[in-house]
Amino acid sequence: MAWVAATMLASLILLAVAGPLVWGTAADRPDLSAVLQGPSAAHPFGTDNLGRDLLARVLAGTRSSLLLALAATLLGATAGVLLGSSTAVVGPRARRGLAALINLLLAFPALLVALFLAVVFGAGADGALLALAVASVPGFARLAQTLAAGVAGTDHLAAARVLGLRRNRLLRRHVLPNIAEPLVLSTTTAAGTALVALSGLSFLGLGVQPPAFDWGQLLNQGLDRIYAQPLPALAPALAILYAALTFQLLGEVLAKGAARRGRPARPAGRPAARSGPADDELVLQVEDLTVELPTPDGVIRPVRGVDLSLRAGEIVGLVGESGSGKSLTALAVADLLPEHARVSRRTLHLLGADLAAMTPKDRHRHLATALAMVFQSPASALNPSLRVGTQLTEAVRAHRGARRAEAVEQATATLHRVALPPAVLRSRPHQLSGGQRQRVMIASGLMVRPALIIADEPTTALDVTVQRQITELLADIRRDTCAAVLFISHDIALVAGLCERVLVMYAGTVVESLPADRLATATRHPYTRALVESVPDLTGDRSRPLRTVPGASPDPLAPAPGCPFEPRCAHRQHRCAAEVPPLTGLDAGHRVACWHPLPPSAVPS
Repeated sequence: MAWVAATMLASLILLAVAGPLVWGTAADRPDLSAVLQGPSAAHPFGTDNLGRDLLARVLAGTRSSLLLALAATLLGATAGVLLGSSTAVVGPRARRGLAALINLLLAFPALLVALFLAVVFGAGADGALLALAVASVPGFARLAQTLAAGVAGTDHLAAARVLGLRRNRLLRRHVLPNIAEPLVLSTTTAAGTALVALSGLSFLGLGVQPPAFDWGQLLNQGLDRIYAQPLPALAPALAILYAALTFQLLGEVLAKGAARRGRPARPAGRPAARSGPADDELVLQVEDLTVELPTPDGVIRPVRGVDLSLRAGEIVGLVGESGSGKSLTALAVADLLPEHARVSRRTLHLLGADLAAMTPKDRHRHLATALAMVFQSPASALNPSLRVGTQLTEAVRAHRGARRAEAVEQATATLHRVALPPAVLRSRPHQLSGGQRQRVMIASGLMVRPALIIADEPTTALDVTVQRQITELLADIRRDTCAAVLFISHDIALVAGLCERVLVMYAGTVVESLPADRLATATRHPYTRALVESVPDLTGDRSRPLRTVPGASPDPLAPAPGCPFEPRCAHRQHRCAAEVPPLTGLDAGHRVACWHPLPPSAVPS
C-alpha cells in the first residue's frame, strides 16, 4: 500500500508541477476550426466549445484543483484541531463553552454550510476555499475533542500540570502528539473529500470562475454532451476519483507512522532558584482538609478534616484500605483533583507559602518547583510519545531557564543518582522495565530539586526485589537532599520499615498517628491494630487462616453519625455510635481518634 500510495502521490505532484508548464499553452489556446470535436489522435479527449484540447486542460488543471483542496483542508483542520483539543487544557467553564459551540456547529450539515458560505463569500476560488474550510472545522473539532478527552485524564498530563506548564505547551507537547495519528488519517482523507466538494462547487458555478479552470468546471462543461461524447465528462471525473483515492491510501499509510514530536520551546524567563527550608521548618502543613465530590446520588466527602505536616528530611507513611482517602489527600495537596471536586481547608502551606491565597498561576508555579509527584503507574504517568530525555529536561527548561545542554547534563546526573545509565535518555517509556520507569519518574521529580516528594504507592506493581530497590532509593534521596517524603502505601510492613512516622486513614479521616518504630507494639486504635495483625508472619501457625479486618468500609453516601469504624469494631460501646472521636494526643508523637483506645499490652505476641 505504501508503494502504491507513493507512486500515485508522486504522479499527482509531477502533474501539479509540470502540468501548467508543459500543457498550459495548449490548454488556453483556442482553435475555432476544432470546436466541440470528439476524441481523435490530435485530441485524445476531444475539444471544448472554443476548440481547446481537453486532455491538456485536465492535466493543466491538476495544480489548481489540488492546491485549492489542500489549502481548504489545512485551514479547516488547523482551526478544528486547535478548537477541539483545547478542551483538554482549558478550565471547566471554557471547556463547557467550547463543547457547546462544537455541538452547535455540528447541527448544520457541512455541505449545506459550504454552499451557503460560498454564496455569502461570493462565487470564485477564494470564496469556495474559505467556505469549505469553515464547513470542515466542526468535524475536525469533534474528532480532536473526543481524542483529547482520552488524554486529559492521563497521569502524564497531570504530571505536566504539576510542572506548571502553560496551556499552549501542554497542548503542543502532551496532547497533540498523542492524538496525531488519527488526525493525520482524518486530514488526508478529508483532502480527498475536499477535492470532491470543491469540484462540486465549481460544477455548480460557485467555485473557480473562467478564464481559470479546475476539474469541477471541466466536468460541468463536458456534462452537456455526455450522451453523445462521454469522454469529455468522464476524464475530469476520473481525475477527481484518482486524486481522492490517492489521499485515502496516503492517509492509511501515514496513520501507521509514529506521532510527530514537537521541539521544546525556549522559556521566556529565568525563575529565581529556590532555597530549601531549614531542618526545623515545616515543609508541608495541612489543617482540616476536606474534599467533596458531587455524584448523581449526592455529595460524598472522601476526605474529612485531615491534618498533615512534614518537616525537611522527614519520611512519613500514609496507610489505609482502598477508598480511605490517601490518594485524594495527596492530589488535593498537589492541586490535581478533578475539576468538579470542592476542596476546603483551614491551612495549606507549602514551604511556608499559603497556597490558598495564591493565584492559580502562582500556585501552579510554586507547586511545580517545590513538589514532586511519583504516581503509582509510571507506564501511564510518562508520556508515551516523548523520549525520556525530553520529559526529564522539560521541567528545568520551563522553570529554571536551563539551556538544552545544561538540562541534558543535569538529567544524566539525576539518572546516575537513581542508578540508570545515560542511554535511557534516548529511550521511550515502553522500552523500559517497570522498575526503570519508576526510577525515571523519581528522577523526573528530582530535576527541580523539590522540597516535598509525594510517592503514591510507587511499589504496588513491582516485584519484591524492585520494591526494595525503590524504597532504598527514596531513603537515600531523603538523606542526600533533605527532601520530605510522603509515602502512600497499602503495605503496612513496608511503611514500618521505611518511614519515621505513620498516619493511618480510615473513611477519609486520620484515626491514628504514631512513630513507625512503635507500630508493631504500641498501636491503640482498633483499626490500626487489625491492620498490623493482618500482616502475614512467617513464624505464625500456618494451619490457621490469615487474619483479616472483618466487615466493609462505610457507605460514603450515608456516613454514620459516630465513629466510622464502629460497625466493624469488636470493642465498640454506646458512645462510639453517637459521637465522632477527635484525634487527641496520648503521649509524645502519638495521637489516636478513639473513645476507648486499646491498651498497648493487648497486642498479641
